[in-house]
Amino acid sequence: MATRHFLTLLDLSSDELSYLIRRAISIKNGLKTHGPTYTPFSNRTLAMIFEKSSTRTRVSFETAMAQFGGHALFLSSRDTQLGRGEPVEDTARVLSEMVDAVMIRTFSHQGLEAFAAASSVPVINALTDDYHPCQLLADVMTWTELRGQIRGKTAVWIGDGNNMCHSWINAARQFDFQLRVCCPEGYEPRQDILAAAGERVTILHDPQQAAQDADLITTDVWASMGQEEEQAKREADFSGFQVTEAMLDRAAKDVLFLHCLPAHRGEEISATLLDDPRAVVWQEAGNRLHAQKALLEFLLLGRVES
Repeated sequence: MATRHFLTLLDLSSDELSYLIRRAISIKNGLKTHGPTYTPFSNRTLAMIFEKSSTRTRVSFETAMAQFGGHALFLSSRDTQLGRGEPVEDTARVLSEMVDAVMIRTFSHQGLEAFAAASSVPVINALTDDYHPCQLLADVMTWTELRGQIRGKTAVWIGDGNNMCHSWINAARQFDFQLRVCCPEGYEPRQDILAAAGERVTILHDPQQAAQDADLITTDVWASMGQEEEQAKREADFSGFQVTEAMLDRAAKDVLFLHCLPAHRGEEISATLLDDPRAVVWQEAGNRLHAQKALLEFLLLGRVES
């Protein structure tokens, strides 16, 4: 099988993504029933390069490899020659000779693309400044588990037009649902990503209007990693964009609330929102493990229908 990478949701077809969601749910159910007895990755190794810190990403990928019978190597920029200026293409070529796949959590999406272009083993985007596709696999999986088919439904993104927003826009294209992006003026997502989604995505600036009759509402922190110095300005600019229980009340009766975490209670969400039964963020976080297992399996072994 030719080497496949997963840098954005657009790297897989809609059919392949739908397969991944079904497969992730199957893997999760099998783990609950039988424990970690399915071990297709004997002697397989995943290199995990972290230039940005992480909790959920590291734990989920490392656990996925362990439960599949494989091994994960944690590499920070301090642990590799990347931190001393080795070209990313050279690192990619070296790792391709030693490991079965590479997962990268970094700043520059262009740097990730350069790494993948030089790699002969699958490369997975575990977050860049532009995209976070692995999170969307877990998000769509959670939505599917709880509400079934997402095609034709309406999701609402409230907050910055950031990497998560970009991946939600790509998800609307690939999974065929409507997305309302609601952000303060000046914080819109990239125009090229928006334009490619066509009529599936609508830009709004009124959170209450955006939430009306929505099937799902999601958000993210107002200042992402690397934007900490903008915190005070962003808090002022995002005034009125906090997701609250009252906002969910404007949505559909069976609305779900998602958040990629970590959440800043009292900022982008009300202090008690995560205690609301409509918030399913813990299930969403746990699904990172199962969705990434399905992704790793697909990239290394191809389809495994169950």
